[in-house]
Order: sequence, then C-alpha cells, then structure tokens
Amino acid sequence: MLEEVRITGLGVIDDALLELSPGFTVLTGETGAGKTMVVTGLGMLFGGRADPARIRPGAQRATVEGRLRTGADGKVAQQVEEAGGELDEDGTLVLTRSVSAEGRSRASAGGRSVPVSLLTYLADDLVAVHGQSDQQQLLKPGRQREALDKYAGGELAVVLSDYQRAYQRHRSVKASLAEITTAARERATEAEVLRTGLGEIDRLQPGDGEDAALRAEEERLANADALHSGASLAHEALQGDPSAGSEGADALTLLGHARSSLDGVARFDAELAGLASRLSEATYLLADIAGELASYVQSVDADPARLAVVQERRAALGRLIRAYGYGGPYGLSDAVAQAPPAGQPQEPQEPGEAVAVQGTVAAVLDWAGKAALRLGDLDNDDETIAGLAAEESQLAAEVARLADQLSALRAQAGERFAGDVTTELTALAMPHARITAVIARLDEPGPYGIDDVELRLASNPGAPALPLHKGASGGELSRVMLAIEVVFAGADPVPTFVFDEVDAGVGGKAAVEIGRRLAKLARMAQVIVVTHLPQVAAFADNHLVVAKASDGTITSSGVIRLDHDARVKELSRMLAGLEDSEFGQAHAAELLALAAEQAARA
Repeated sequence: MLEEVRITGLGVIDDALLELSPGFTVLTGETGAGKTMVVTGLGMLFGGRADPARIRPGAQRATVEGRLRTGADGKVAQQVEEAGGELDEDGTLVLTRSVSAEGRSRASAGGRSVPVSLLTYLADDLVAVHGQSDQQQLLKPGRQREALDKYAGGELAVVLSDYQRAYQRHRSVKASLAEITTAARERATEAEVLRTGLGEIDRLQPGDGEDAALRAEEERLANADALHSGASLAHEALQGDPSAGSEGADALTLLGHARSSLDGVARFDAELAGLASRLSEATYLLADIAGELASYVQSVDADPARLAVVQERRAALGRLIRAYGYGGPYGLSDAVAQAPPAGQPQEPQEPGEAVAVQGTVAAVLDWAGKAALRLGDLDNDDETIAGLAAEESQLAAEVARLADQLSALRAQAGERFAGDVTTELTALAMPHARITAVIARLDEPGPYGIDDVELRLASNPGAPALPLHKGASGGELSRVMLAIEVVFAGADPVPTFVFDEVDAGVGGKAAVEIGRRLAKLARMAQVIVVTHLPQVAAFADNHLVVAKASDGTITSSGVIRLDHDARVKELSRMLAGLEDSEFGQAHAAELLALAAEQAARA
C-alpha cells in the first residue's frame, strides 16, 4: 500500500507531496492544475516511460519517490533483496525514479540502484492502474482474452501453463519433423557419398603409418643396385676382399698394424697408452660396422616384382589421401577442394587440435571414423522420422485436449464474468444493459489456446449484442469500462488501484453510483481516483487537491490534503464553480453527508 509519493520537477509540479492512506483517496483540481502530472509521476514510479520533455522548465531533472508498505516475507521484498536493496525496519519500501534533461533515467529500490525493469516487475504485485488509455487497450480482443483468463483464477492458469508447454513442444517437434523430411533427399545423397568413401577405404584397409613405411621401402627397392654397390665398397675398404689378393691394405689391417706398434711401447707413457686404448676401441667399432655391412650386402637385392607391388599400393593410398586426407570431414568434393597442389608444403594445424595431420593415412582413418558416425546418424533417419511423427501426433492430441479444457474453463468464467459486470451496470444506472463474453473458436490452436474472446454489450432489451466500442455511447462506455475494471479488480490481488478519470462523460445519478462502487472497492484495497466529478469525490475517505499558483511568470502546482471544511469548499467549486457560495457549500455539505450514508450501506 502506498503511504506517500513526492514529485519534484515534473511539468507544472515544482515539489508536491501526496499523503495517502488506506481506503478511498480522491485527487481533484482545476483543469490544467497538474492532475495529469500526478498520474504521470505514478506511472514513472512503477516503470513507465520517463519523458524528458515533461521536466519542469529550469529544472535539471524530474524525480518521483514513493514510500509503500509491503510484507517483509512477500514476493516484492524478495525481488528487492535479490537486487541488493532492503526494506526499512518498519517494513517500508522506498522506490525512486528520475529522468534528467538529457534523457538519462535512473531507478532505485530499497536504497540500491536497480534497472528500471525491476520497477515494472514490482508493479505487477503492487499497483493496478486503470485509465482511459487502459480502456482503449481493453477494447482489443487479445486484451479481453487476457483479462478473462486473469478473472478465471488459478485453475485456468494451471491449465494454460500446461497447454503452453505442450504447444511449444509440439511446434518444436513439428518443425524438426518438417526439416528432416524436407532434407531427406539431400541427406540420402550425403549418405551415399559417405558410404562410397568408406567402401573405398574398407577395400584398401590402409594401416596407420603405412604410407611412410611404403615410401621408405620404395626408395630402397628403386635404388637396390646403388645400395649394394655402395655397401660392398665400404665393406671392402674396411675389411677387404679375401678373393681379391693383397693388392692394398684395408682399414682394419692398417688399424691392426697401428695397434701392434703402440702395444709394445704404451707401458712407458700414460698418454700413449690412452691413445692405444682408443685405437683398440676404434678397431672393435669398425669390425662391427664391417660385419653389419656384410650382412646388409647379402640382404640388398633388386626385386622388380616387389617394387611394382609397392608402387601400386602407394598410388592407391595416394588416391585415398587426396580424396579424404585433407579435411572436408564428410564430403568427397570438399576433401578434393581442400587438398593442396602437388609439392606444396602442408599447412600446420592450429595449436591444440586433436585432428590427424592432413595428407596422411592417419587423416584418412580420422575421416573414416567421423564419416561412420555421421552415416550412422543418416541411416537412422527413418527411425528418427517415425519417432518424431509419433511424438508429433501425441503432442497434437495433448494440445487439442488442453485447448478444449481451456475453452470450457473460459466459457464458465465468461458466464460468471458477464453476470458480475451486468450486476455492476445495474448499480451504475444501466439496469437494462447486458454484457456477454463471446468465445469463438479459431481455425487452429495458438499460443493461448483455440479461443478468440470478445466482450459484447447490449445496451437495451432486444438490442443486438455488439462489440464494446460499437455497443455503447461515450458516457455508457465509461460506465461499462468502470464496471469491468471493478469486476477485474476484485479478482486481481494487488493492494492498490489507481483510476484516472474513468468516470469521464458521466454525471448525475450515474456519477453517484460510480462513487459508491469505488467506495465499496476501497474496502478490499487502497483506491486512488483522479476525478472531476463532485459526486465521486464526496465518497472519498481522503481528499487531495492539486492547487495551482502563479507569480506572474511561472506557474507551479502542489498537492494539499483537505479537512472537512476545505472539502466542502472544493466540492462547491466542482459543483458550481463558486467555492465561496453559501448555497454551493450547503449543497456540497449535503452531498458529503449523503455519500457518507450511502457508503456505510454499500
């Protein structure tokens, strides 16, 4: 519940304090005094648009501060605490909103700066503003459906939540089914490409590292004669060839002579003994090398048949590498397109990549592993389509069932709502008017069900029920909208209601009934009403007036709380424009007494 609101620098208001109280508070004042600015300030406080053009001339900013009382354990307090704010020790919450001349908007809640959107969220649980702009919104069928759903209560809210979950899931599954079905041809082509590639790889059965091993083997076979000749000459140089006679000494023989020459004298000099030892080691090493060369010479043999096999195998592996060894994880054309020109150095992989080096059998095997997984997914299309189709059918049935349940609940709520509003219209001097909630069925379910809700009014017996904007005159529409707002207010658990001139176009007895209905509503919640009707103002528990003053150059307004005598004068002004008239004041006093009596019986 709002306790007070301070507005500074907004429009004609320099500095105004609204002292509010429980029950029915009315706000009056002359035309142009600034009542609109008060309503604008309340809108700003609860997250509405902050227009810098509304800032009072000469002021740097417009500011609205509200003090309200709310439960320390309630949803509002929890939202404020989550934003870093806190309630005062007595349970009071302070909200502020300001806008600078440059258009910068700021907000705070519980002493902490917060996003403006938080004020909007808090407003949902704190205040409901009903004004002529809201009337225009309520004339829209979508808004009428939303209002009827809110009126229907918790049972419909639960069903609507279940429906929307099923509806969204159904849309998702239906879209997936359409996508996979439409792409079936492309997916079949992709699967065939993968299957062909995997078949080629399976037929060759390449081994990891086989390409490098074959390359080395081909080099050896292609140069077998040169390898044999080189190894033979090296062996002869080291150890000689016994069948060649003794034309020249080999390396091992010469080393043997050198070692023999040192062995006889090495004991006389340590340095020479070291050299003799090293010479001995060199003799043993060369002897080993000579033995291995002899074995190598025996193993090297030209094998044209084996060379042809190796070259053919390498060619086949090369085709695989060019097709699948350069990325392009699923497509043959992609792989070929990404292969570098012959002889061009391989680009290095990015650091940390766990992908086989391109241009190798390992990269081909990596492609094959990924392709097999992808092919498995594609081959499961039929199973996936069948599963999605079954789920789509099940969800469609669930959506239809919940939509029918929503329709039934709306029909029941519509009958109750029409009866409640019709009762209110009778009390507002429209005894023959009838409201109906027409629930038409849409061609297909939407986000809120399969219903189109439209409120219709029959102003007189025998008159056709027409949409609200066609079935009522200006004065009747205000009363109809007030009746609807009062009925909705009874179903809306917010602590404060603000009505901004919803009594426009109404007078006489109907105005008295409006005041009485608002006084009745004020028994359930705090009600703040901006009005120009004395018949409405007379029912208020608390009367505030927006007073305008001028120093000849600047006009400013403030808000004054009226006592009984001041109320009599204000009502006299509203009745006849003569606040000092004795007859006007007598009429105003009589109106106050009548209102107090009727409010007590309401």
